Amino acid sequence: MFGSSQIGCTGSQPSDLITSGLINAGSHTIGQSRCTSFRQRLYNQSGNGLPDGTLDAAYAAQLRTRCPRSGGDQNLFPLDFVSPTKFDNNYFKNLMAGKGLLSSDEVLFTKSAATMQLVKLYAENNELFFDHFAKSMVKMGNITPLTGLRGEIRKNCRKVNH
Repeated sequence: MFGSSQIGCTGSQPSDLITSGLINAGSHTIGQSRCTSFRQRLYNQSGNGLPDGTLDAAYAAQLRTRCPRSGGDQNLFPLDFVSPTKFDNNYFKNLMAGKGLLSSDEVLFTKSAATMQLVKLYAENNELFFDHFAKSMVKMGNITPLTGLRGEIRKNCRKVNH
């Protein structure tokens, strides 16, 4: 997760960003991802030729049928295979079952006790997720980017403009 100084915004605290980041990751309840975005989880997550150990084996096998070791790069997969066109909390339930499609999603349940607790909370309470998601979107919309001598709005988030 990023601290507020790393993303160059005012009006936010690092703890807000962790919670908001997790809540906003819940938007992955709708959408799709290309095979190239998660292939490493299926075939070589740790550079040892094995799939990601946090990925449910049956789910991984199902994904491999349409996401081969090479080719199929443009094949699309739902980020939430249970209810791919419905905004709900199944995304969080999928994470708990080892069925998060992207590594960046699965780590929300496997790498931090704090985010694991939030994943469990939202998986159990759809209305709470909806409420927190709406509030988080409003809060993030009110974040003021740092500009001028205090920061910059990057053209490419991975590098400084100059």
